[in-house]
Amino acid sequence: MRLYLKVRLYLKEIREMKTIRIALAQINPVMGDFQGNIRKVIAQVEAVKAAGLDFVVFPEMVLCGYPPEDLLHRQGFVAETEAALDQVAYSTKHMTAVVGYAYQQEDKVYNAAALLHDAENVAVYNKIELPNYGVFDEKRYFSPGTKPLIFVYAGVRMAVTICEDIWIEEGQVQYFLREQQVDVILNLSASPFHAGKIEQRIQRLTQTAKKTKAYVCYVNLVGGQDELVFDGGSMALTPTGEILAAGARFQETLLVTEIQLAAPKTHSQFPAAVVISSESKSELPEKIVCNPKLPQLSRLEEVYAALIMGTRDYVHKNGFSKVVLGLSGGIDSALVAALAVTALGAENVIAVTMPSEISSAETRADAELQAKQLGIRFMTIPINPMLAAFVESLQDAFGPGEPGIEHENLQARIRGNILMALSNRFGWLVLTTGNKSETAVGYCTLYGDMAGGFAVIKDVPKTLVYALADFINAKAPGKRIVQSIIDRPPTAELRPNQKDQDSLPPYAQLDEIIKAYVEEDRDPSEIKKMGFALEIISQSVRLVDRSEYKRRQAPPGVKITPKAFGRDRRLPLTNRYQSGFSK
Repeated sequence: MRLYLKVRLYLKEIREMKTIRIALAQINPVMGDFQGNIRKVIAQVEAVKAAGLDFVVFPEMVLCGYPPEDLLHRQGFVAETEAALDQVAYSTKHMTAVVGYAYQQEDKVYNAAALLHDAENVAVYNKIELPNYGVFDEKRYFSPGTKPLIFVYAGVRMAVTICEDIWIEEGQVQYFLREQQVDVILNLSASPFHAGKIEQRIQRLTQTAKKTKAYVCYVNLVGGQDELVFDGGSMALTPTGEILAAGARFQETLLVTEIQLAAPKTHSQFPAAVVISSESKSELPEKIVCNPKLPQLSRLEEVYAALIMGTRDYVHKNGFSKVVLGLSGGIDSALVAALAVTALGAENVIAVTMPSEISSAETRADAELQAKQLGIRFMTIPINPMLAAFVESLQDAFGPGEPGIEHENLQARIRGNILMALSNRFGWLVLTTGNKSETAVGYCTLYGDMAGGFAVIKDVPKTLVYALADFINAKAPGKRIVQSIIDRPPTAELRPNQKDQDSLPPYAQLDEIIKAYVEEDRDPSEIKKMGFALEIISQSVRLVDRSEYKRRQAPPGVKITPKAFGRDRRLPLTNRYQSGFSK
């Protein structure tokens, strides 16, 4: 009899289960390209309709791109964003969509999400929690919202949130979500990538799901925007924090998740302003992604993917088709060339070697071999005649004495001029090849090797440069980066027998100190406790502090660490403060 009752109760529960399907449209917008972004959004709306579904959610600020920065101060920009929403709304006949955009009311601008249903904008949610740290400046542009948005879809109670709303653990949004007993939380996001960020997101989404006892549907932007890369990774979680469905990373995806709930609650004590019925069909075509496993990427794999996407989108979104770089026979330029080939195709990458009398036969040969191995166009432009002309012209001004640092930097600046001349002549974008370790300590030449349009590995420490080179060689069929380039001690080759370690601490130590001082804001006295010699810490910190003026003039590059130079870290150029050591 007990077994009979249990079976009856189980069957009753099955009959009362409510199944809804939500599509999460993870797309790559272009900043300010309203018509292009409208086309992308409407294409996904039509794909959802074709799949027999009627509910789709898009990322934060998808109609204009994120972050718009001071474009938001232009009234016409916000007006065009709102006009774009009107066009998208027209496409939502017989369906429901939640779309991120910028919204202005009187003299206030909001980071908003529109609830569109049956070709009408039926409700707007204004983001309440505004991030103002790291790469975020939302309080500079947006006013915070004051009211949550709860609506009922197919009898299921849903809340709309935007990114930071669920990152503030004890914030008013989290409190409200717990109190309102919602079934599903929609989170529209523009969460930029850094290595390891996906684990932080999963932890935050899991905590939100468990504390609110609700399903969480998270949809993230994908694509490169200046220094930032948005890696997608949209997902849905159960109220117990388990991942129910997860989308691809670093590519556009339409993810459909199935959510099964017990018979919908009445929630009579919590009325909703908007009630929407569903017309979804019961079957899904195979081409729609539904409930895949979470993509497993190692740190090297995700950094590699971010560098590829960041480079490709920066080049293409800024109207370039080809790039040029100086290929010296060193590890940094070899890595940048390999990344550029993967991002843009070998036919769109031009390498230039610019040897001087100091350049060794080995590096010259390796530069040519590297270009051949990658299948890219290779040009040789010796700089000796130009260097000699500079030296002769400056002889009277310099006066007597042996050549010094000015002679080294002249070589780098001549090379920078050559690359920029080729850029002007042929419309190629110059890729610089400096890494984070060099940029941190100023081991680079202003208007020389720093001259260019995009710094691909600007946020990649030297030790990670070598790890990526090994990763590429293991990943690719055949060797992509010449092994002798990897094995050779790094050198700028601006004076005879020069080695990087003649001027800098060993990179293994330097990178750890830079991480502690720059990314973690640790005081030198704290860094000393990590076991580094006082002399090396002092040298490294002094070089970092003195090189801020150089970094301010460097081109943008892909952010892959938690704190990159540029948007993340902002220090005054005129500054006498020196980080000291506690006694």
